[in-house]
Amino acid sequence: MKKHPAYNRFSGLIKLALPILLCMALTAGCARMRPDTPPPKAIPGQPKPYKVLGQWYQPISHAGGFQQDGIASWYGDQFHGKKTSNGEIYDMHAMTAAHKTLPLGTWVRVYNKKNEKEVVVRINDRGPFVGNRIIDLSYTAAKKLDMVGPGTAPVIVVALGASKDKSRPTDTPTEFVPVNYDAGTFTFQVGAFKNRENAERLVQTLSRQYENAHISRHDTGQETFYRVRVGKYTSLQQIMKEESLLAEAGFTDSFIVAE
Repeated sequence: MKKHPAYNRFSGLIKLALPILLCMALTAGCARMRPDTPPPKAIPGQPKPYKVLGQWYQPISHAGGFQQDGIASWYGDQFHGKKTSNGEIYDMHAMTAAHKTLPLGTWVRVYNKKNEKEVVVRINDRGPFVGNRIIDLSYTAAKKLDMVGPGTAPVIVVALGASKDKSRPTDTPTEFVPVNYDAGTFTFQVGAFKNRENAERLVQTLSRQYENAHISRHDTGQETFYRVRVGKYTSLQQIMKEESLLAEAGFTDSFIVAE
């Protein structure tokens, strides 16, 4: 996304200067760069973005080649019997898990880096929304990985495929379609405006430090939004590494979009 390797990490000066430039470029009242409205509903074929604790998340439409390295946690009694994000009833004894952006119904392999044990679980919920945790496992899945006691463990998550019959939940790991998705294209959405001039000014400011800053027009049928996006990646892992840099620069409401 950066124009030159020197931009791979922002200097302290740039971190301070960029929010100031944005304020000068957009309005006289210096508020943090925020969209005129929340991001519009997902376009056809794309999952709908959602917001938790002030952070927007854009679920990806496919999981081909997905692999993630991070911390796993688990959840049990306090959520047992309650609805999950896909409408199922959470069963702490089933082989399921929660993930923030993977398509619901995706099967993943979770490998415990500490003891080399692994499990296969189905994503049927959203989360975890705590710190740097990347996946929330059911009690039984966590028990199989020997992480119930510690509560967390360093893991590698690898997408395997989607359930064959999405209308019928199953916890049989053999009933999934192997991954055959396209690699896909990913970008950051930084803002969404009703006023095109505001969007154009933000694009001009972003272009000083980033490549591929552009406007994506979206008509809802009743009104038009000018969505400002930046960067172009073919790897979800690659774009996720850059996400924290935008937040450090003041774009705390930015989120990843699969195009």
